[in-house]
Amino acid sequence: MTATRPATAFHWFLPTGGDGRRLGGSVHGLGIGADRSSVDNADAARADGSRPAGLAYLSQLAEAADDLGYEGVLTPTGAHCEDAWIVTAALIARTRRLKFLVAFRPGLIEPALAAQTAATFQRLSQGRLLLNIVAGGSDSEQRGYGDRLGHDERYARAQEFLDVVRASWTGDHFDHKGDHYHLEGAQLRRPPEPAPRVYIGGSSDPAIALAARHADTYLTWGEPVPQVAEKIARVRERAEAEGRALRFGLRIHVLSRDTSAQAWQAADALIEGLDDKAIAAGQQRLRSLQSEGQRRMLELHGGSRDRLLVAPNLWAGIGLVRGGAGTALVGSHDEVAERIAEYRAAGVDEFVLSGYPHLEEAYTFAECVRPLL
Repeated sequence: MTATRPATAFHWFLPTGGDGRRLGGSVHGLGIGADRSSVDNADAARADGSRPAGLAYLSQLAEAADDLGYEGVLTPTGAHCEDAWIVTAALIARTRRLKFLVAFRPGLIEPALAAQTAATFQRLSQGRLLLNIVAGGSDSEQRGYGDRLGHDERYARAQEFLDVVRASWTGDHFDHKGDHYHLEGAQLRRPPEPAPRVYIGGSSDPAIALAARHADTYLTWGEPVPQVAEKIARVRERAEAEGRALRFGLRIHVLSRDTSAQAWQAADALIEGLDDKAIAAGQQRLRSLQSEGQRRMLELHGGSRDRLLVAPNLWAGIGLVRGGAGTALVGSHDEVAERIAEYRAAGVDEFVLSGYPHLEEAYTFAECVRPLL
């Protein structure tokens, strides 16, 4: 008897670093060299079209995602954005069924406390918490938080971190003595019910080993379909060796319009404010990161405006200056739906989507592309 494959889940992105209509060389939407301290009204749209990440705007976006039927919203982590736990906790009461995929870095919080925080969030939200474990791809940013471990060591610590978290979620007494954590007589008196699903990404061998052991959903960025299929096969094999079966998710931007020509015109407009100096600075910064996934993103285009179409309807313009997910599906609504179906056929079960501005593009995808799927 063949098992029925679960329905595809569509998530959106919560831009807690800011939003806007143009890429100005940074993820927070304030532009290269912008003084963040000058943003004195966090809820007001600015003259350049950027939207600071105030509670009013993030609430509007979360409520829209809830109404439009998205499964959840991913909230990022890092020095460029607001704290994911605080933002999403503020949005629980503003939404009804929307889940919150909270990204956080395990080395910056003790695992027993993280397990308790997650359990509290799960109860207050009535089961709407998802966890995105981010080991950290930048040594310099981690040092800014006081974390001096290197890339591979961070993944080893993350594995031990999740060992403790999952032990805590059983509600049993336990001891733990490892390389990074030492707990005696630990017990989480009110474990979460159900335990939150864990999302883990990363393309390096340590990241894949961590995902095979602890992920419920493995996330990858928007590479061409054959590369995504190869990575899914590799992670699935490692997970099966651990006696586990995972779901697979794709983190990618979308930009669809009534016609293909309109979509590509909008893509060009998104990066029209980026000059060669801005692109060179962005590429230099991104190449300094200790992330295998980021290296693969950069290889798609090499920092050249002439190499941005990396596969049918797969455009790498966002990756000229933005770290992380640097590709977008660009085309007519039908074309974007066709490409999503191809990723689905390659093994992708969940899509974590975004677009600029996030509010408008959330409506466009939900109303014009998803019905075609």
